[in-house]
Amino acid sequence: MTSYRQIIYQIIFRTKHSKKTLKPDHRDQLYKYIWGIIKNKNCHLYRINGMEDHLHILSDIHPCIALADMVRDIKTASSVWLKSSTYFPDFSGWADGYAALTYSYWDKDKLINYIKNQQEHHKTETFEAEYRRLLEEHNIRIDERYFLK
Repeated sequence: MTSYRQIIYQIIFRTKHSKKTLKPDHRDQLYKYIWGIIKNKNCHLYRINGMEDHLHILSDIHPCIALADMVRDIKTASSVWLKSSTYFPDFSGWADGYAALTYSYWDKDKLINYIKNQQEHHKTETFEAEYRRLLEEHNIRIDERYFLK
């Protein structure tokens, strides 16, 4: 019997201490690398983009993959790649934690556009404000002791 699913996540994580180390010149190589990780897990990447201090990934997740394992594998493998790359010499790692927000399939195109336009969006909203807003929109209680620490 075949199983069917439609599980769409927006995954957001930031660089360690929110340092602006993901310089724009070579982010496409990073995105392709992460796309390969996602593809190898039989998941579908709809969109990836970010700023110098954080990433947004819109992906479906295969039911046999645990969300925490997928995020861990993306962060671990990309961290090794980033540190060995000459493109991102100041990258020291990813911050602990992440946000994983679920969405309806009907929201997919709106989210793709939102992630695609991160550079424009962040001209008017900081990452901290964006992250707080997204968590609040999803009715996630923020523990201020750990928020962006």
